[in-house]
Amino acid sequence: MLMRTATPATKAFGPALDGPPQVELWLMGLPPLGRILEFVAGTAVDAEDMGRASLIEDWRAANDYYQSIEKDEAGRVNQGTHRPLDPEFAELAAEVAAHPHYRRTFDSLPTAFEMVELDRLIVFQQHVTLSHIERQMAALGAAPDGPTLFRFCLPLDAPEAPVAVQRLAANRYLFRSRSLDLRFHEPALLDTDQIASLDSWGALAGVLGIKVGFGANLLNAIRVGDRVLLNNGYHRACTLRALGITHAPCIVQTATRVDELAVTTKARVAIDPSFYFESARPPMLGDFFNPKLRKLIPIRARERQIEVSFEVASRLVCD
Repeated sequence: MLMRTATPATKAFGPALDGPPQVELWLMGLPPLGRILEFVAGTAVDAEDMGRASLIEDWRAANDYYQSIEKDEAGRVNQGTHRPLDPEFAELAAEVAAHPHYRRTFDSLPTAFEMVELDRLIVFQQHVTLSHIERQMAALGAAPDGPTLFRFCLPLDAPEAPVAVQRLAANRYLFRSRSLDLRFHEPALLDTDQIASLDSWGALAGVLGIKVGFGANLLNAIRVGDRVLLNNGYHRACTLRALGITHAPCIVQTATRVDELAVTTKARVAIDPSFYFESARPPMLGDFFNPKLRKLIPIRARERQIEVSFEVASRLVCD
């Protein structure tokens, strides 16, 4: 069963800014201050006109607000109404669990499919691209049915983002995409069955492949005690929340030791876990919808680039 709030999307984010097609939504007031200053300086449109002092003042006001609500909302994050996955999604969940992307990604900690309460998910990512969220809202529609919602949260289809590959030199290649999820995966030594169809001017002994692609793209979170931290899927979570949906299908891993966080989430969480899992009032997904905590920043178009180079050394070795 889908649960919704009464907040329409237009009020959730406020009016869109005029100008470039991309707008970044930042959570203000969270340390370190230098992160947003660096982002604005390197990415924002007309960064000089924004004024460093004005930006710091906005950050300070949001930081004061966080401190003011810390007492009143202490422990609120522990009261999330996360629950077992709705029975209607059982077959879809089994399909995801059988997929290689799931098996390779979630092979370290105890894992379950759940319905998580979006507003009370802890967040470590401080910004999302509002323009992308609005495109996702338009594509998903105002009232997605159950299967559509599940596949939006836990898709198995390949990403639609195009990737351009350019040869820079004999031993250098460049992969480029508008999707910032583009990433290096791993090297792979291919056997003769996998390379049988390759053309070559001689018999092949083997092929070393360098895999570049995208993440598993599955909405997932990490539970520590009573708290659940959103690990991946920030744009999709914000899209659903903007549509008024309060609970969403999610893959939840459970960590019981600090060292386990180091192999399952971003370094900033593993380095300072007490900020997220022990502080009275950590940042939560619902904060993205609080006018006192967010700031809209027009940004220049960005792309992710992955450059791959290799070196070959041939030598004669005597026994």
